Amino acid sequence: MNFAYKKIYKIAFWASVLGLFAFIFHFGFDQSILVQQIIDGFYFVVIALGLMATFVRYFASPHLLKRNVAVFDLLSVVYSLGIFYMYLFVGEAFQTDLVLENPLWLVLAVILSFIREFSELKLNLKRIYLNPAQLFILSFLIIIFLGSLLLMLPKATHSGLSFINALFTSASAVCVTGLSVVDTGTYFTVFGQSIILVLIQIGGLGILTFASYFSYFFKGGSTYENQLTLSEMTNSQRIGGVFNTLKNIIVITATVELSAALLIYISLGDQLITNFADKSFFSIFHAISAFCNAGFSTLSNSIYQVGFRFNYPLQLVIIATFFLGSLGFPIVVNLLNYLKHVILNFFKFQSYRKRYKPWILKINSRINLITTLSLTSIAFILFFIIEYHNTLEEHSLFGKMVNALFIATTPRTAGFNSVDLNALASPTIMITFLLMWIGASPASTGGGIKTSTFAIAILNILSLAKGKNRIEVYRREIADISVKRAFATIALSLIIIGLGVMLITIFNPELKLLNIAFESFSAYSTVGLSLGITASLGTASKIVVIAIMFIGRVSMLSIMVAVFKKIKHKNYRYPSEEITIN
Repeated sequence: MNFAYKKIYKIAFWASVLGLFAFIFHFGFDQSILVQQIIDGFYFVVIALGLMATFVRYFASPHLLKRNVAVFDLLSVVYSLGIFYMYLFVGEAFQTDLVLENPLWLVLAVILSFIREFSELKLNLKRIYLNPAQLFILSFLIIIFLGSLLLMLPKATHSGLSFINALFTSASAVCVTGLSVVDTGTYFTVFGQSIILVLIQIGGLGILTFASYFSYFFKGGSTYENQLTLSEMTNSQRIGGVFNTLKNIIVITATVELSAALLIYISLGDQLITNFADKSFFSIFHAISAFCNAGFSTLSNSIYQVGFRFNYPLQLVIIATFFLGSLGFPIVVNLLNYLKHVILNFFKFQSYRKRYKPWILKINSRINLITTLSLTSIAFILFFIIEYHNTLEEHSLFGKMVNALFIATTPRTAGFNSVDLNALASPTIMITFLLMWIGASPASTGGGIKTSTFAIAILNILSLAKGKNRIEVYRREIADISVKRAFATIALSLIIIGLGVMLITIFNPELKLLNIAFESFSAYSTVGLSLGITASLGTASKIVVIAIMFIGRVSMLSIMVAVFKKIKHKNYRYPSEEITIN
C-alpha cells in the first residue's frame, strides 16, 4: 500500500512539472484554439492529481503533517475546488477567459500543486560533490541560462530578442543590476516583464533560499548536511537556526514588498495610470525591483519619466524600499529586535532599566548603520549643493530635497534615476563612482564591496595612524580574518573593474573612457546606472559586462573559494618578517 501511495505522489509531481512546461508553452507561444483547449484540459488533470495526492497524504500518514501545512493544504484545496467549480459548471467548459477573464487563476492552482509536490522531495545538498560556494555559483548560472531561454520565447517580446541580448538581460535581472540593452517597458510584453520580475526575485534572494525553506516548511526537518551547507550560504551564526534565518528572509521580503506595492499604488493616484491591472503590475514590479535593488523599471526613463519625475511620494516610497533592501536581512532583524526591546523596556520600571542593559544592537549592525547613514547624509548634502542650480533646478525646495536624497541613495546599488544622469556635474559623477563602489551592506540584495568593508578599511587607517596594531571599536576588537577579507575584497574589486574597463576600451574604442568606467563600476556593484552606452556595446563588450555583473553578484572571493581547494590547518608558524610598505 505504501508503494502505491509513493506512486501517486510521483505521478502528481511529474504532472505538476509538465503543468509548468504547459504554462510556459501557453504564454510563450501562439497556439490554435484546439491546442489551447488541450492545454486547459491538461491544467485540470494536473490540479486533480494534486488534489488526489493531498487527500491520500492525509489518509496515509496524517500524524506526520504539521498544523501550518494543514492550513496551506486547506486553502490550496478550497482554491482548487473553487477553480473546478467556476470553470466547469459556471461558465462554458474549458473557456477559461469567459469565466475568470484571465487564465492565470487556473495556472495559479497548477503552481500551488507544484509547490506542494516539489516540497515533498528530499532536498540533499551533499557537500561531497559541491561545497556551498560552488552550489551558490552554479545555481546562479543555471537560473541565468534558463532565464535567457525564456526571454527568447516569441511572446516574451514584441519583435524577438537575440541570444546575447537575452543572456545580458537575464544576467542583469538575476544579478539584480538593472543594466539593459533594450527598453524593458516597450520591448518586452507583460509576459516578458513578468519573467524579468521572477528572475529579479530569485536573484535577489537565491533559488536555494526558496527551495530549502519550502522543503523544510512542509517536511518539518532537514539533514545536518543540508543545514551545514545552508548556514554557510546564509551566514547563519548557528547551524540550528538556519531555517529561522530563511524564514526571516522570506517574511521580511514579503512584508516589505507587499507594503511597498500598496504604497506605490496609492502614490500613483488616478492620473498617471488609470487601468487597475496596469497600475497593480506597475506597483508590484517596482516594489520587487526596488527591494531587490535591481533598478529595472517599466518606464523608459525610469523615475525621470515625464509624469513621474515630480511624483515625490512615489520617489520616497521607492527610496525607503531599496534602502531597506540594501541594509541586509541580519541588520533588519537586529533592528526589529532592538525596537522590540526599546518598546517593551519603556513600560518597565525605571530601576529595571538601570540595572539591566543588554547588548541588543550588534557590532555588525552598528558599523553598517553608521557607515550607511554617514555616506547617505554626506552625499545628500553635497548633491543638494552641487546640483541645486543644475539637475534640481526645475523642482521646488521640497522636490530638490527629495531628489537629492534619491540620487544620494540610488548609487548604492539601487539603480533607479530621478534626474538626467548625463546632465550631472562632474563632481557629482565622481562621488557617484565612490558610492557605487562601496555599495550596500553585507547579506543584502545589493552589491559593491559593502559598507562593512569600507568601514574596516577606514578604521584600519585610523588605527595605523594612532600606532595601534589592532582595530578596536565599541569595546570590541575586529577579528584579523575580517580585516584580511576586507582588503582582499577591495583589491579584487579594483582588479576586476580595471580589467573590465581595459577590455571594453579594446572592443569599443569609440566610447568615452568616463562612460566605460561608469558602466564597469555600475556592473560590478550591481547598480544599474548608466551614462547611456549599454545599448551601443558590441557583443564582446556585452560578454565582459555580463561577467562583471556575475562576479559582482557572487563576489570574487566566493569564486576563488569554489575554485581553490581548502588547505587543512597546519599546527606550525614560520618566523614573521616585516615587509617595507612605504
